[in-house]
Amino acid sequence: MITESSRLQDFPLLSGMTYLNTAAESIPPPCVHAAMEAYWQDKICGMKGRDGHFAAVEACREVSARLLGLEPGEVSFCSCSSEAYNLLATALQLGVGDEVVVTDLDFPAGVTPWLRAVDGPAVQIWKAADGMLAVDQLTPLLNANTRLVQVSLVSFYNGHRLNWKPFHEMVRRLAPKAVISVDITQAFGRVVLDCEGADILISSTHKWTLGIHGGCIIGIPSANAGRLTTHAGGWYHLQNAFDADRFERAVTKTGAASFSVGMPNFVALYALNAALRYLEGVGIENIAAHADPLVAAVQEGLHDLGIKPLCPWNGSGIIAFLHPRAAELHDGLARENIHVMHSAGRIRIAVHGYNTEHDIRKFLLVLTSLLDTF
Repeated sequence: MITESSRLQDFPLLSGMTYLNTAAESIPPPCVHAAMEAYWQDKICGMKGRDGHFAAVEACREVSARLLGLEPGEVSFCSCSSEAYNLLATALQLGVGDEVVVTDLDFPAGVTPWLRAVDGPAVQIWKAADGMLAVDQLTPLLNANTRLVQVSLVSFYNGHRLNWKPFHEMVRRLAPKAVISVDITQAFGRVVLDCEGADILISSTHKWTLGIHGGCIIGIPSANAGRLTTHAGGWYHLQNAFDADRFERAVTKTGAASFSVGMPNFVALYALNAALRYLEGVGIENIAAHADPLVAAVQEGLHDLGIKPLCPWNGSGIIAFLHPRAAELHDGLARENIHVMHSAGRIRIAVHGYNTEHDIRKFLLVLTSLLDTF
């Protein structure tokens, strides 16, 4: 567990602020800084430093796989989730006659590759009702032509956590040829994952995982490697990158490995390796057990203030609400060194394992005082 003493040691800046914005940017522990310094020490060794670089990649692959419930060979890395989804598009090569289902709670990176495709698939939108995705609303969108269902386990927009089992069963029954792609960016490192049976998992590295920018985790179970192999150019993902026939044919590694098309962003993976091992040491189950009651307290406090969240909280680290004077609320909270996210009239509160009851009490107290001035 993150104790009061370890919190001050591992997140010293939190002693002077109330940080409730991890869904946008996390605050990494010092071990991540140390890992970045280790990268630098390897880098200044020139070519010899690549021994450390590639060792760090494999160490990061190993811990990532363990936390995802996969084998190391089923995990790979690219630079960001946007790159991952564009690479996924090359793997699937969908066109006229194919259908893709996306949700209106998804982040744009998981949706726009299909909207931007030339002669691409038909895009069906699974729309939320009262901020939630109901499986019975998905049913009419699924059929034999559905080739991809793209969802987020936790929505960046309002914190809605997908009810995974009935969703998974519905897709497998009504769209048996569909790939199920799951963005776990707003879940990984904060909640216990429950998306067993997903065909591909994608996560950015600078949010709940406590890493830095420039990384993305891709998890593809080996059973799906054949159909989820990219058709992108590059070299790092090729089996024959330096063989004599390299300009005559390109033989791609399969599955997750095919998503690493170029030289890894080593520093991001040094950082991610350290961050995930820190989270593993604390225990994601422990993080959830500590932070979930704090999110519930936010929901209860908002209810007492007459504020309706965008969706009922159901086990994520996020809660959000709309307010006509959201910008003023955000600025007023910031003046008290309380950090939340504001966008287009929406206030989003994100609670991680390093947050405390004091954080929640202060947030609600200041929010109440601000609302009293309106």
